[in-house]
Amino acid sequence: MPSFSDRLALAIAEKKTPVLVGLDPRWAQLPCVFTQGVSEPTGFDVAEAYAQFCRAVIDIVAPLVPAVKPQAAFFEQFGPDAMRALHGVIRYAQNQGLLVILDGKRNDIGSTAAAYAAGLLGRGTSPWSADALTVSPYLGDDSLEPFIETANKREAGVFILVKTSNPGGKLFQDLIADGKPVYQHVAEWVESAARASLSPRSANPYASLGAVVGATWPKQLAEMRQTLKSCWLLVPGYGSQGGAAKDVAGAFDQRGMGAVINNSRGILFAYKKPEYARFGEKDWEGAVEAATRDMIDALAAETTAGRLR
Repeated sequence: MPSFSDRLALAIAEKKTPVLVGLDPRWAQLPCVFTQGVSEPTGFDVAEAYAQFCRAVIDIVAPLVPAVKPQAAFFEQFGPDAMRALHGVIRYAQNQGLLVILDGKRNDIGSTAAAYAAGLLGRGTSPWSADALTVSPYLGDDSLEPFIETANKREAGVFILVKTSNPGGKLFQDLIADGKPVYQHVAEWVESAARASLSPRSANPYASLGAVVGATWPKQLAEMRQTLKSCWLLVPGYGSQGGAAKDVAGAFDQRGMGAVINNSRGILFAYKKPEYARFGEKDWEGAVEAATRDMIDALAAETTAGRLR
């Protein structure tokens, strides 16, 4: 199997867009077709609804985008039935030709990190079968190495949190240490590790080790593109968190590659937004497709991603 980086580059080139659709199902926001008749949902009720909803979204976006990003927390909170639903959603997305980046933000030390990596990473080689996983760096390098080693063995990907999209992220990430912010130290370590893992057999300039940098920090995002020269950037914060196409322009290289831009609520629940009110709840699927196509067009117009067309 080609590396995760090569598969991601190929998928982006084929779909001609870097849009990443986040699968963040929320019971209170689901179209009523999935919740009607259920006043006090059980874990089984939620699992069934989430599985059906996510499969429907996948059917809509699979022809349009290269990858999806299920958020594990929205499934985990409802217990074992919902976790089985998550497993099914991952497999369904892959069967529809999509790459799956599992947003789990995992980490721990030593053998525990190794266990997370073994269980979650690797299509067809791990129980969860994720193509890639998000990971927190704040337990240090020895907590990251098991993920990187497992990813390299299984042709999977790892995205390490560098500069997150939430406002409170700056509380620790922007602290100055040795003359520069902590997030810059993290970025430099990630870049060094990514450079070391580049395949000499591939013309792809990006490693399967990437970084998460938020769309809500446009200046820092552009700076990180210069620091993280060997890394794919996973960029959250587009849409509902306030990020727009112009804010993520700095994430891309001159070919329109090097980044995937995530949009979750802005696509999943587009039918609730004024600009898609014409669809109404009965045609929530039409709103999902329209919001996805609008994001594709906005990135093409405002960033070098337009050169993918």
